[in-house]
Amino acid sequence: MKKFYLGLAVVATLFAACNDDNNTNGGGEPTAENELIGEIKNDSILDASVEYILKGTLRISDGGKLTIPAGTTIKAEPSFYSYIMVEQGGKIFINGTAAEPVTLTSNAAEPKAADWGGLHINGYAPISGVTEGTTNRAEVDANVIYGGTDANDNSGSITYMKLMYTGARSSADVEHNGLTLNGVGNGTTIENIYIPYGADDAVEWFGGTVDIKNLLVVNQDDDMFDVTEGWSGTLENAYGIWTKGFHSTEADPRGIEADGNMDGNGPDHVGQSDFVMKNVTIINNSETERFSNTPDGAKGLRELVKIRRGAKATLQNILLKNGDCDVLIDFQDGRGDGLASSSITYTVEDVTFDDDTYGEDGVRMPVEGDATVTESDSNAGCPNPQELFEWTGFTEWN
Repeated sequence: MKKFYLGLAVVATLFAACNDDNNTNGGGEPTAENELIGEIKNDSILDASVEYILKGTLRISDGGKLTIPAGTTIKAEPSFYSYIMVEQGGKIFINGTAAEPVTLTSNAAEPKAADWGGLHINGYAPISGVTEGTTNRAEVDANVIYGGTDANDNSGSITYMKLMYTGARSSADVEHNGLTLNGVGNGTTIENIYIPYGADDAVEWFGGTVDIKNLLVVNQDDDMFDVTEGWSGTLENAYGIWTKGFHSTEADPRGIEADGNMDGNGPDHVGQSDFVMKNVTIINNSETERFSNTPDGAKGLRELVKIRRGAKATLQNILLKNGDCDVLIDFQDGRGDGLASSSITYTVEDVTFDDDTYGEDGVRMPVEGDATVTESDSNAGCPNPQELFEWTGFTEWN
């Protein structure tokens, strides 16, 4: 086992061996002891006393294992190509604690959303497709494969992690999230995660079966919790908030956006998204006249929750609070509605919506059959968020 007391000695073949053009692939060789870039093929451990600089793409390939101890900080040079990619068969262990979380952030003098690419994990778990065992290629790197048949696949564990200023994009169709989970299996542990100030989505599940517990998302430019391509796991105890004065640059930011298959292009695919989210709070405290830049000039979001394109959602104990939107919960979409077999229990507080169009409950059901959607006064959403997420240092609750 290699331990990096002063910096990362990148193991075996560097990514630069495949392509020497650092401007296009983020490859290259570390020039200082605290620089991270290249490929890890063996067991490697960072040193918490070192502040690391991510200089490009760091890959954990098949058979490689990267351990990041409690209290470690990694700062990424602003670039689309600055990101951590765990490939199929690779493992990452982020071993933060409440007292000493692991911080992955921007190295910019004035950090902002979309500075760098965040964390990508690729596993062998099922995704939606024409047949069982379908695989796909990662959005930001077509050389990376994900998907398969192993629902219990294990890509490591992540606990007490801050993932900040992520979401760099190459184009509207090629962009990073904060945490991208591609076909990740439920043998992987992901708990106690803080994702603030990011572009695109905070977390996006591209299929897989992995669960997340205890997740705080703050001021995400697009969606807080995004599902596609057959995810079948559980999100438990999640709190997403847009704070006062925040303004999205996206046309349709949502609290929850869920597709059954990739972009609605596989309505007949097997293994469509069938997931659970429970104990979730979504708060919009934005004070801007138009939260997003949709052309109608109306005030607020389009939807707080969007279930579409063959997705089946089980949403339990959901709290939707504050702000304006067109519709609270929407199952309809031009590329396929969400399934009527979905079930949602929610409470809404101080949210205005277009009740003239969508009725007094603000819910637009699937065209073919009504989902089970129950409004209640008793749903409290994420339990004790200020205590649960005290370790993050976030203070702008409610």
